Amino acid sequence: MTFRFATPEDAPAILEIYAPYIRETVITFEYEVPSVEAFTERVKGITEKYPYLVCEENGVMLGYAYAGEYRSRTAFQWDVELSIYLRPEAQGKGIARAFYDRLLPMVEKLGYRNIYSSIVTPNPPSIGLQEKYGFEILCVFEKCGYKLGQWCDLMWMHKKIGDWSKEPVPPVSIGEMREELAKLL
Repeated sequence: MTFRFATPEDAPAILEIYAPYIRETVITFEYEVPSVEAFTERVKGITEKYPYLVCEENGVMLGYAYAGEYRSRTAFQWDVELSIYLRPEAQGKGIARAFYDRLLPMVEKLGYRNIYSSIVTPNPPSIGLQEKYGFEILCVFEKCGYKLGQWCDLMWMHKKIGDWSKEPVPPVSIGEMREELAKLL
């Protein structure tokens, strides 16, 4: 398996992984599969500032993971939300852990302090992954989303990182540290 930074050119392959989650699961609350063009713009927007990783094996993309904006107001600039999506046949092979082993140190080196993860519950594998990496449950929004004929709960988990004893400086974008962060791949 190979891990690397995603590029906007990866958007069609990434969307191929994500689309079944939209159409067939409540894992994401998105209802409509975006066009390749719209999804490419999403990927482009995230890759300009945050780490966005893909995992490939024998030329096939197995999954992707990224840190993204948690909220847009300036006071939230030290916060990121993580997302991981894998092909069904790639699940249970340690790829999600391998993504976190790479992504969490990157996020910390960029200067973020809070990492959030939202999980539609029940989802024991995802909750277990977060707990393994020190995430704690913040809250559960009960029946906050309706998809595929059912009301769904959304759990928010949180992990603090970095040095909280110092005054924070604004995080840097991935472009400023790409070479250094590539060593973590």
